[in-house]
Amino acid sequence: MFINNFDPVALEIFSLEIRWYSLAYIMGILIGWFLAKKFLIGKNIYTRFDDYITYVIIGLILGGRIGYVLFYNLGFYINNPLDVFKLWQGGMSFHGGVLGIIIASILFAKKNNDDVYEYLDVIALVAPIGIFFGRLANFINSELYGYETNLPWGVKFVQVDDLYRHPTQLYEAFFEGFVLFFVLLFFRKKERFKIAGILSSLFLIFYSIFRFIIEYFRVPDEQLGYLILNATMGQIISFIFFVAGILLFFSKINVQKKT
Repeated sequence: MFINNFDPVALEIFSLEIRWYSLAYIMGILIGWFLAKKFLIGKNIYTRFDDYITYVIIGLILGGRIGYVLFYNLGFYINNPLDVFKLWQGGMSFHGGVLGIIIASILFAKKNNDDVYEYLDVIALVAPIGIFFGRLANFINSELYGYETNLPWGVKFVQVDDLYRHPTQLYEAFFEGFVLFFVLLFFRKKERFKIAGILSSLFLIFYSIFRFIIEYFRVPDEQLGYLILNATMGQIISFIFFVAGILLFFSKINVQKKT
């Protein structure tokens, strides 16, 4: 069993703290950006992708923060509205970030008369890289941890308590990051799935399945607990995203059959 007592601050330069979570965002964006450009060589949107990334970053940050405020802690922020802007205190929603990226992509695609799914598909393909680094940062920060376990890979989060718990952050890093990346790469190579929008739909489907299952091992958000049918907020939103992914997948397949 492992004892987690990591310092969430990676570097401290004078009074400036650089946290692992910030580095995770930076690494995820830079590596994802680099790979996305590789995947887009020869595509029409290649020359506009660098400009598009600015939209993605803004959508990710705004969507992630607004999503957390609305989905996970609305009561607190209604009473403390100025705290919405204190990003350094944490509080980002993955699902909110996805919605922010979708909105930003729609705006950018309309501006350039492009198919929005050309952008969303490549983002879906590289997003697991960012998820991987983000979940590792969650692990270092001793947040989003799981229930108590006697399994040999249980982790004691010293900053939380003396119990050995499921390292659900690592479960998510592995399945939502590593596994999902290679699943999408596999489908990308299949000729029948080379339709704009298919990769986006598969991302929503597989991410939602992984997230929904892992949430059973994860302690729910303290301020929310369990909600409808004893599901967590993460499971509820993941189910909605799963349905959206299924609908998108079959709508794209049907369009291909008609043509």
